[in-house]
Amino acid sequence: MKSELIVDVQPNDVSIALLEDSRLVSLQKESRSLAYAVGDIYLAKVKKLMPGLNAAFVNVGYEKDAFLHYLDLGSQFSSYSTFVNELLTDKKRIPQLSKMKLKPDIDKNGSIPDLLQPGQELLVQIVKEPISSKGPRLTTEISFTGRYLVLIPFSDKISVSQKIKTPEEKARLRQLVGSIKPKNFGVIVRTSAEGKRVAELMAELKALMKCWDDTLAKAQKAPVPSLIFEEESRIVSVLRDIFSPTFEDIHVNDPDIHAQILKYVSLIAPERAEIVKLYKSDTPIFDHFNITKQIKSSFGKTVSFRSGAYIIIEHTEALHVIDVNSGNRTKASNDQESNALEVNLRAADEIARQLRLRDMGGIIVIDFIDMNKAEHRQTLYEHMRQIMANDRARHNILPLSKFGLMQITRQRVRPALDIVTTEACPSCFGKGEVQPSLLFTDTLKEKIEYVVNTLKKKDFIVYVHPFVDAYLKKGLISTYRRWRMELGRSFKLLPDQSLAYLQYRVLDKEHNEIDLKEEKDMDSSSTKSKNRAKNRVNQEDTTA
Repeated sequence: MKSELIVDVQPNDVSIALLEDSRLVSLQKESRSLAYAVGDIYLAKVKKLMPGLNAAFVNVGYEKDAFLHYLDLGSQFSSYSTFVNELLTDKKRIPQLSKMKLKPDIDKNGSIPDLLQPGQELLVQIVKEPISSKGPRLTTEISFTGRYLVLIPFSDKISVSQKIKTPEEKARLRQLVGSIKPKNFGVIVRTSAEGKRVAELMAELKALMKCWDDTLAKAQKAPVPSLIFEEESRIVSVLRDIFSPTFEDIHVNDPDIHAQILKYVSLIAPERAEIVKLYKSDTPIFDHFNITKQIKSSFGKTVSFRSGAYIIIEHTEALHVIDVNSGNRTKASNDQESNALEVNLRAADEIARQLRLRDMGGIIVIDFIDMNKAEHRQTLYEHMRQIMANDRARHNILPLSKFGLMQITRQRVRPALDIVTTEACPSCFGKGEVQPSLLFTDTLKEKIEYVVNTLKKKDFIVYVHPFVDAYLKKGLISTYRRWRMELGRSFKLLPDQSLAYLQYRVLDKEHNEIDLKEEKDMDSSSTKSKNRAKNRVNQEDTTA
């Protein structure tokens, strides 16, 4: 199976697509200025205690207070609380955790008012991003994640990933980490550490310890609330979790991000550094790898798959509901039971893909086509468990109920990826009326003339819908060719599958977008304002 990673860097966000045999199986979209992301550490203040919920609401600077449950305080909260209090009280020195004597674990069945009070300052880490009307969820069990190790202050426990199956390797890693880790710091050894040498693990442990020291130093100087630790690069943090040595290619369309990824891959897998490639073509990278088309066919309410069958996906505040329909299958067998089983098995494949693709979490209820035979229902249940085994998110699957419903719970740490596949009309902006499409080419030509003659831009690119691109380039002496002869060869016209029918966008030679509507309107309005002011002055002079 050929695995490829495609990274599309835009001014405001970064999209990372994972392809397996050119088929889109995972899509992650991250804002380049995302706040309150999982793993961020904040200096925060307790705002209100909720004894009924055994939790507290904490001010981290978000528009809604964050939620901190008693069970998220961690067993070593007594040691943590003493250390943080000393850190924030004495601003002249940073206490050494390795020289501290840890206190006994707190009671698992304790009460939040016994440990927290309003106004208390804490170091908290985001474990679940804000979703819908809810604020972030927090923990005081601070951790720093690396490629091979996870560093956990206020603990001495060493855990080894269960995916490392060899007992000898587990024992080797446990002994190795135990010999290099500082006192009062716990470590989780990740799967990627399998077979690694002590020098590599030592280097990463030192880097994680530096993150801890830098966080403490920043906490002493920061106002409350403040962000005091975040990943060096969002893109690298996402890549760290999904990177696999089996990747054959990683294509990136931005030189700076390409350099970051190349540096990261060269560090963790130097023999694989050549797989990181800079994409230089002017054709949008997602169009080149046929990702845009797959996104538009895979997202939305209705998703079709083999032989005319389809699923309908609905989202609510509490859960996701998926309905399986056989549709007008042309190859349906005469046996209704066998036909239902075949459709359900193919639907299960697509549903497992959709859960990863959209990062759907929480409760998922699937209404499969009814099957009368118990062995068929068991076959479907086992098939779903098998294809979900590779899902990195924690999940639990229940057998089909007597109503034919399957219930799945899947870990949710961020909002589900919801991409709108319907296209808003760029001419009427939802008003219900559009300008004549026949005049679109005239409008487009005016925009290009404005860029060439007024803005004096050269070597810019105009992206249009593929249908419009084909229309403008048809014939021996095409409209596009006439425009270039008339306006000069200072621009190129290229198709972009992500655009709506009468939509366009223009990028300068540095690939910065030119907002024609705003620039022209502002220029026009400012000219009108100047003319009105000039007329008023002339009128006043005439009156005088």
